[in-house]
Amino acid sequence: MRKFVLLAALLGLAIPGAATAQDKFPDKPVKIMAPYAPGGNIDVTARIVADKLKDVLGVPVLVENKAGASGMIGSDVVARSAPDGYSLLVSANSLVAVPAIYGNAPYDWRTAFQPISHIQSVPAVLVVPANSPIRSMADFIALGKDGKFSVADSGVGTTNHIAIELIADLTGTRYTPIHYKGSGQAHIDLIAGQVPAQVDQINAAIGHIKAGKMRAIAVSSDKRLPQLPDVPTMKESGVKGLENFTFSTYTGLFAPAKLPPDVLAKLNAAMVKVLNDPAVVAKFAELTAETKASTPQELAAMLDQEEKLVVPLIKKIGIKAE
Repeated sequence: MRKFVLLAALLGLAIPGAATAQDKFPDKPVKIMAPYAPGGNIDVTARIVADKLKDVLGVPVLVENKAGASGMIGSDVVARSAPDGYSLLVSANSLVAVPAIYGNAPYDWRTAFQPISHIQSVPAVLVVPANSPIRSMADFIALGKDGKFSVADSGVGTTNHIAIELIADLTGTRYTPIHYKGSGQAHIDLIAGQVPAQVDQINAAIGHIKAGKMRAIAVSSDKRLPQLPDVPTMKESGVKGLENFTFSTYTGLFAPAKLPPDVLAKLNAAMVKVLNDPAVVAKFAELTAETKASTPQELAAMLDQEEKLVVPLIKKIGIKAE
C-alpha cells in the first residue's frame, strides 16, 4: 500500500484519505493580527473583514491587537508564524516606511510577507479639539514655522506620520510629531485638549467628528467627501505647495511568506467575496473608505510604488525611531 500511495502521488492520482493540509484549509480558526491599539484604522478594518470572512471561510476568524514599534511587533509575530494561512496580518502602506525608519527592522517586507489582497483606501484628515482657534489649513500652516507646534499621529512611520511630514515638506514648515501606539489614545488626548492637532485616517476619526468632539479642518482626498461635505480638501486650502496634494492610507491582507499557492488562491478568492459584499462595502463607505479587492501581484506593485515615494522622504528628512 505504501508503494502504491507513493507511486500514485508521483503520478498525481487522487487517493482517499491522502488529502493534504492545504486541501483541507481552513479547518480551524484563522487569526488576523492588527498590530496597533484598538480603535484605529487598522483595528476597525481588521474587524469588519473578520466579521464577514468567517462566513465565507466557514471557520471563526479572530482579531488580535499587539501594538508597538509602529506596527512592527505585531507584524513580526505574523512574519515568524507558519505559512499555513491561519496567521494573517492587516497592515497599511506604512509597512514599507516603518522598516526604513527603524533601520534594524526584524524583517524585510518584501521577503517576510505574502500579499493577499488590497482591502480599502481612505484619505487623511487634520483634526483639532472642538474649541480650537484653528479654523483652516492656513491657520495650521502658520503655526508650523518654528517646529514647536505639536501634532499627534498613530506611531513613527505610520501613514499619519508620513502625511504630516509630506505636508511640512511641501509647505516649508516644521512640526513636533507626538507618536502614539495607535489612534485611540491620541483621540482621547486630542478631545481632552492635551494635544492641539492630529492627523488621522478619516474612517477612524469620523465618529468623533460627527459627534462634535473634534473638528475637521481639511481632508487629503482629491474631492470633498460626501459624508463631510462642509470640510474642504487640502487642495482647496489656498496654501502654497498643497495645490495638488492628495494622500491616502490603504490597507491590505497579508500572510507569512512561502504561503502554499492553493491556500493563497483560496484566501484571495475569499477576500474578493468579502469586499464585494454590499454590507461590507456599505460599512466601509460609512467610514469614508473605498473597498477594492486586488490580486496579490497588484498589492505588491502598490507597495513597491509606495516605497519609491516615501523612503526618499524618510532619508531626506532623516526620520528615525525614537
